[in-house]
Amino acid sequence: MTETASRPTLEAVAARAGVSRATASRVVNGGDGVREPLVERVRRAVEELGYVPNQAARSLVTRRHDAVAVVIAEPETRVFADPFFALQLRGISKELTAHDSQLVLLLTEGRDDHARVGRYLAGGHVDGALVFSLHLDDPLPELIHGAGVPTVFGGRPGWGDGARRAVYVDSDNRGGAREAVRHLVGLGRTRVAHITGALDQTSAVDRLDGFRDVMGDADPGLVVEGDFTPAGGERAMRELLERCPDIDAVFAANDLTASGALRVLRERGRRVPDDVAVIGFDDMLPVAEQTDPPLTTVRQDIEEMGRLMARLLLRDLDRRAGKQGADDGPAGVVLPTTLVRRVSA
Repeated sequence: MTETASRPTLEAVAARAGVSRATASRVVNGGDGVREPLVERVRRAVEELGYVPNQAARSLVTRRHDAVAVVIAEPETRVFADPFFALQLRGISKELTAHDSQLVLLLTEGRDDHARVGRYLAGGHVDGALVFSLHLDDPLPELIHGAGVPTVFGGRPGWGDGARRAVYVDSDNRGGAREAVRHLVGLGRTRVAHITGALDQTSAVDRLDGFRDVMGDADPGLVVEGDFTPAGGERAMRELLERCPDIDAVFAANDLTASGALRVLRERGRRVPDDVAVIGFDDMLPVAEQTDPPLTTVRQDIEEMGRLMARLLLRDLDRRAGKQGADDGPAGVVLPTTLVRRVSA
């Protein structure tokens, strides 16, 4: 058997760099007050020896854990079935990795999980939280506020007075919906229906408002509530065809909803786009390019939303730590959307 080599110590780093252990500790653990030439010598010694800093000691100096909680207010069956969440997580992960921070994923399967998440955030395990897919009656915002952790929300806040002070990243849901419906009207469609998302989420409400901005006092029967899932799109499309068989266009609240609607239209012998034009929202390529026919949809940059959420949080953490160049910045950022035309409309 070969003897396992011992891990290099901080004392070895200090000896290699020709500095005191205290100086080496300040450099390795992110402290201030060390002249640049000494910093370079310590960093070179760390690299040469392959020294791995002790995270507990580093946290004592920096008061940072280099970990960020990502809280998705949905059950895991929904999170792992919807490409939206994968795209947003990929953006978040890229930004955190670039800043040497760890992503800690927290999901909420039911009401009991909200208290668990609140306790975890209050326990000092992470530097901050990124939270998205909230519902209007969700207790998480209050629990997070009580935990006192810096937080950035994905989506326009829609709860209580605290929403005005929340930092968030969103897309122009209302403007994107208006553009989609105007496109359908421009094609000469006169019976335009809307399958909404879950109306306890602000994104769904904003997209419904965008639909109404264009359609005005349209027949209320042309609006059916969905839930952002393919099954919800199928159910709503069947209800629309039974209620208003003369519809000639559908604006769906997201691409998954549109994919379900397209399946029902195909089952009922309705040609798309000849008989019924269909537009979705998101432009998730694994969905939009593989529907039959390929889906015209409103594109929002989901991955960039995730990156920007992480960037805003890291900037806030730097500001709290007193780092130079870390200003307050905007409380809310709304990214533009664009209509992507394919075959379905």
